[in-house]
Amino acid sequence: MRVKKILPFFYTIFSFFIITNCKKVQVTQKPNVLLICVDDLRPELKSFGAKYISSPNIDALAEKGVKFQRHFVNSPSCGPSRYTLLTGQYGPAGNNALFRRANKINEGNQEIDKSMPEWFKAHGYTTISVGKVSHHPGGRGGKNWNDSTKIEMPNAWDKHLMPVAEWEHPRGAMHGLANGQIRVKSGNMDVFETVEGDDNIYPDGAITNESINQLKTLTNNNENPFFLAVGIIKPHLPFGTPKKYYDRYDGVALPEIKNPQKPKGKTTWHESGEFMKYKRWGKNPNTDADFANDVRRHYAACVSFADAQVGKILATLKKTGADKNTIVVLWGDHGWHLGEHAIWGKHSLFEESLHAPLIIHYPEMKHKGANANAIVETVDIFPTLCDLAGIEIPEHSYGVSLKKILEAPNTTGHDAIAYNNKASTIRTSTHRLTLHKDGFVELYAHTSKEKETKNIAEEQKELVKELKKKLNARLDKN
Repeated sequence: MRVKKILPFFYTIFSFFIITNCKKVQVTQKPNVLLICVDDLRPELKSFGAKYISSPNIDALAEKGVKFQRHFVNSPSCGPSRYTLLTGQYGPAGNNALFRRANKINEGNQEIDKSMPEWFKAHGYTTISVGKVSHHPGGRGGKNWNDSTKIEMPNAWDKHLMPVAEWEHPRGAMHGLANGQIRVKSGNMDVFETVEGDDNIYPDGAITNESINQLKTLTNNNENPFFLAVGIIKPHLPFGTPKKYYDRYDGVALPEIKNPQKPKGKTTWHESGEFMKYKRWGKNPNTDADFANDVRRHYAACVSFADAQVGKILATLKKTGADKNTIVVLWGDHGWHLGEHAIWGKHSLFEESLHAPLIIHYPEMKHKGANANAIVETVDIFPTLCDLAGIEIPEHSYGVSLKKILEAPNTTGHDAIAYNNKASTIRTSTHRLTLHKDGFVELYAHTSKEKETKNIAEEQKELVKELKKKLNARLDKN
């Protein structure tokens, strides 16, 4: 009789132990990371104040996360900007920045700090990239960017994937138009197009499908947390989309182009070479207003197309149930001029090239849908993800964790710096200073109505001196 009385008590205690232990495992499980990189994405989304843009999926993410309204990239070009994202450090200004780092690793003469995916891998994560995460989609070099002996980020990814479908190779997909069109000579390729068909007639359709496949696999095998990075190509040039996205802008009034004149005096203005080399049918958007609006509508259509891919990926994440334990970051690798300062493209050090969207969501965050107006920069993403995941923040990161801002969106940020091959710049809450390599200085007051159209460097010599000192101190980290 005594044994019969003891057994139920024993089973109760044992069950309580098992349940408690299971709950502990769930609580202590490291969160997954889903990083979505979108190429050439201006912060011109409905969630960032652009009422005419159709971006419902990114906006839905923004309502669940925190929108960093003043996030600035560290370089206005794909390669060096992604270098800063993936290493947490400032680096070379060229598109070969990550390959230069890879060469140093392969030479083996010096210790190279771990990249973000390598750091997460060292902390038990499965790391996978799909699409354009580093500069080359798929992360390989060679003539067609598919040479597996030339890895852009050694030791970083368990898998680095680039589905090419009918575009033959990653280089073909990078600038591909509908149904397998590959850029051979830019002048023979239309700068924009719309084609009837579903999302799979463009390379991003294949990237999205593979991302969904990887998500399903990762969530079915949940022994390790995952770090999945997805790189969507559009709205990168050329501006091609399925017609249904262009139709969203039929009859929609476009906002006026701000400051469309070419700047006077010395600046980082350029002749929009990347854009102008495409087939434009003899038209120039700086002198042809109708053509300018055509370009802007096609860019907007590409944003909506990219937004649809984001929606499919996030819907899959939710369907798997992994969304409950996944940090989601949406990041634009830099901005893009649509006629401001008479530029069509990136590469300048004006606001339009450097200002890009950043949205961060993590499970159980308190300030869903909040706007953060703190100035932050791309190098902050690496330490932030470490902080949110509960892993050590590397000492070699130049950035700072944004967790405090996520927890209290009114928290102040810090100055942001950026650079190209000819100059460097620092953005404060009130001013932008740009320092050319020959010593020439631009200074703009963002508190004035002129903003970045009036150089006040000669009028504010003490401020110039102060900001040059700050800028050089930050650049000395390199």
